[in-house]
Amino acid sequence: MAVADLSQIVKAYDVRGVVPDQWDEALAELFGAAFVQVTGAAAIVVGHDMRPSSPGLSRAFARGAAARGVDVTEIGLCSTDQLYYASGALGLPGAMFTASHNPAQYNGIKMCRAGAAPVGQDTGLSEIRELAERWSREGAPEPAATPGTITSRDTLSDYAAYLRSLVDLTSVRPLKVVVDAGNGMGGHTVPTVFEGLPLTLVPMYFELDGTFPNHEANPLDPANIVDLQQRVRAESADLGLAFDGDADRCFVVDERGEPVSPSAITALVAARELAKNGGKGTVIHNLITSWTVPEVVRENGGTPVRTRVGHSFIKAEMATSGAIFGGEHSAHYYFKDFWNADTGMLAALHVLAALGGQSAPLSSLVDQYDRYTGSGEINSTVADQQASIAAIRAAYGDRDDVTLDDLDGLTVTAADWWFNVRPSNTEPLLRLNAEARDETTMTKIRDEVLAIIRA
Repeated sequence: MAVADLSQIVKAYDVRGVVPDQWDEALAELFGAAFVQVTGAAAIVVGHDMRPSSPGLSRAFARGAAARGVDVTEIGLCSTDQLYYASGALGLPGAMFTASHNPAQYNGIKMCRAGAAPVGQDTGLSEIRELAERWSREGAPEPAATPGTITSRDTLSDYAAYLRSLVDLTSVRPLKVVVDAGNGMGGHTVPTVFEGLPLTLVPMYFELDGTFPNHEANPLDPANIVDLQQRVRAESADLGLAFDGDADRCFVVDERGEPVSPSAITALVAARELAKNGGKGTVIHNLITSWTVPEVVRENGGTPVRTRVGHSFIKAEMATSGAIFGGEHSAHYYFKDFWNADTGMLAALHVLAALGGQSAPLSSLVDQYDRYTGSGEINSTVADQQASIAAIRAAYGDRDDVTLDDLDGLTVTAADWWFNVRPSNTEPLLRLNAEARDETTMTKIRDEVLAIIRA
């Protein structure tokens, strides 16, 4: 086996790269052995998505773990949050083989400790990389005297029942919902999760196909929800839901086919989780979510806590603060009742319960959770990220009417608007998010900052 350059595929939160060019089953086997050594596990759970390379990579990882004497439970085809469920319910470290919304030639591993606690660069992933690199040079360690077992277990029904137990769906009126699974794992999980609910389900692209023949399974890109929007209007549906490739993110469109901001969904779910918790609790939101989110949290008795962008920061803050819920503008939603892990499916059930528990259309329901005008995330290629941020700081730093903070990139806040610019960790990009009380102000601020970035 060639010694792999793992710096290219071991990212901040997961493993991800092109198969077989950057990694293959032989390397997956080493990752399995390294994972159980770093976690000290006696047993683990492994699952995979619908990509052509996923079953082979997943089984190789299981072989590597079993060779170290560890018992492996394979749950087979699953969504990422279904793997988190298995890790939480079974009390086992887990590994999910997926590259989320990346193209078909990619694959990856999302790893967690028992109870779905994340494994990232600072929580074991760098050690796993070091072991896999060393063993690829020197050969795999000697197998255990007694290898572990590899057994299969179906967790889909238990996962679905657990999610439904967390949301009161008893008073939901009949709803027509269009679901675009993007040929990803939502096509596997949605029929079972929605079973028995008073829903007329209109499925789109439910066939599991890791080559993504219809569109990229990334609903945050507006191009990928066009089919869903048209179908919602054509069907006169009550709402539409779009899932990404591994079905851990959920995006919502209203009855008009208009996208609902993930910040509005965060606010709506936060209000419901706070009500369920007696009107108190901490809610986490990252710093590019709308001003609406902390406002709604406070109005409903909760305490908002602002974090950096990224699931490792959200999950860490949820663990330390005991937060009941967390949301990101990327449509990741985290629940204390789900081991602090993210599950778009549970957020979708909250939306169905909120909509189905009253008579107004979704557009009216979410109006109260969508109070400002946002730019969305705008990416600009720049030669020097820090120089661009310094230029923005120079332009706004001396003004009396603004405050600046450096929690994640640079955030500039005024009475009627705010914006954040932060560098990409992997590309020469600056990401701009702006929000204001009205469209005119937002457009003015957005264009001012873009002019500096793109000068």
